Amino acid sequence: MDHYWEGWNPVSLILLPFSLLFCLLSWLRRIAYRTGLLSRERISVPVIIIGNITVGGTGKTPLVIWLAEWLKGRGLQPGIITRGYGGKADSWPREVTVDSSASEVGDEAVLLARRSGCPVFAGPNRPDVARALLAAHPCDLILSDDGLQHYALQRDAEIVVIDGKRGFGNGLCLPAGPLRERQFRLNQVDLLVVNGEKPLRHDAFQMRVEGEKARLLADNEQQRSLSEFTGQPIEAVAAIGNPERFFSMLEAAGLRINRHPFPDHHPFVEEDLLPLQKKTVLMTEKDAVKCTPFAGKSLWYVPADARLDDGFIQQLTQIINRLCNG
Repeated sequence: MDHYWEGWNPVSLILLPFSLLFCLLSWLRRIAYRTGLLSRERISVPVIIIGNITVGGTGKTPLVIWLAEWLKGRGLQPGIITRGYGGKADSWPREVTVDSSASEVGDEAVLLARRSGCPVFAGPNRPDVARALLAAHPCDLILSDDGLQHYALQRDAEIVVIDGKRGFGNGLCLPAGPLRERQFRLNQVDLLVVNGEKPLRHDAFQMRVEGEKARLLADNEQQRSLSEFTGQPIEAVAAIGNPERFFSMLEAAGLRINRHPFPDHHPFVEEDLLPLQKKTVLMTEKDAVKCTPFAGKSLWYVPADARLDDGFIQQLTQIINRLCNG
């Protein structure tokens, strides 16, 4: 649907009545939580939401990882809760470890556990997941990945990530456009982050997500600079919300790539990559957690790291001081 969400077209016009209904129901639902018609649960530690108002990938996961590392650097002990999207576990909530199966708890959850070094719990009910995490681990605060629309969990701060290239598409709500909520919702959050391009709003901070090296999936100790892959054809594989962002990053590094986009959260099996087994493959780190069982000598992944500017860090520091020291 991304193509139809870029602008106004016959498809978006046909879907417009459903979009208006979605907007109304979304607004009424939020009002119901704010007025107490639907209950919101507050847990014993501060909760910071990292989310977006559009569907698809915007760069939330790299930001969550950055936040976890930054908070630990300040002597805090954060925990992370996430949906576990794509996971097929028979019971929730569930703790996610570095050895967890992506098929059970979802690829993003496993990636968060491996990169953050923090306790990670997954499940569809955010209050239940938060309580389970705190019962198992003493944490100072909780980061809720992709939790903006999960209003049943009371929050203390909200950070929204916007895709700088795709923006808000045609500005319509689902299904006629990519919006989960109307744009005025952004006026009510604590921090706005634009991933990649110049900020779309004067009150937004820029984030860059960069990958400089690739690691061999079969042996994480082996790593190469992306520049070492120039001069040879590269098969680029991505099953993320915005695969073009990954492909563009590789091309910006001077690589000559053949694109292989898959649906977001695609459950890779060995047969998916058999046509590429004798070629050099670069994939996202999120996809790599699903391909470990059949990693070969030519399968590499590119860890992506978020870069934030000083203005963002200054405002974040004020928020953390208020939540943890106030």
